[in-house]
Amino acid sequence: MNIEWDAGKYTKDFSFVHQYGNDAAELIDCKAGGAVLDLGCGNGSLTNRLKNKGFHVIGIDDSEDLLNVARSNYPDINFIKADAAAFTLNKPVDAVFSNAVFHWIDKDKQPSMLSCVYNALKDNGQFVFEFGGHGNNALIHGELEKAFLKYGYYYKMPFYFPTIGEYASLVEQAGFQVRYAVLFVRPTELKGEQGLKDWIDMFVKTPFLAVASPEDAESIKTMAVRNLKHVLYKNGKWYADYVRIRMKAYKD
Repeated sequence: MNIEWDAGKYTKDFSFVHQYGNDAAELIDCKAGGAVLDLGCGNGSLTNRLKNKGFHVIGIDDSEDLLNVARSNYPDINFIKADAAAFTLNKPVDAVFSNAVFHWIDKDKQPSMLSCVYNALKDNGQFVFEFGGHGNNALIHGELEKAFLKYGYYYKMPFYFPTIGEYASLVEQAGFQVRYAVLFVRPTELKGEQGLKDWIDMFVKTPFLAVASPEDAESIKTMAVRNLKHVLYKNGKWYADYVRIRMKAYKD
């Protein structure tokens, strides 16, 4: 999926994306000095944290805007522009890490992405990742779908949120051995009084390409936010109903 990122706002207001990735990164147990690829590195914050753990790191992302932020903030790290489903490395790495990326990749491109990861790893290399799993943001997407229908539009789900069973099978078909897998609920605090509206503006872009007018788009968002307030606005704060898959696999 190709979208245009507001890199400045993403870095400023949605820092929770990379902050929550720290726990998944703890699953990497390569020796210090090992080579680690951060696939879908975004603004490079997590890549830098991996570097500070003593790893030799590379970051790959397909967004030039986010890579510009990463290169500006961390000029000593090698950041490469590439498609996660069509990349190669000059030398294999000890681990591939990815946070909050794979749900952006269309289901039919997942095997290609997993093949790229497999080829990027050394024998017995580690593959550690976290992304949106089955049920992720179901309340938000459900209300957006209702609002789209109210205004005469079809809401096309823009993400891939698989079950553990479905995704573990894909990973195994790519040649990996899955050794750890968990699906967990993680309500996630959003920033500011307009937190949910800002979240929709940042992350749910492609369905609105089918909306005929800016006025309809704003009305749809207003309706969805209003209908979600009783369940996702608590004690003066907005929350998104996140559900995550976290896995660790090894290259056989």
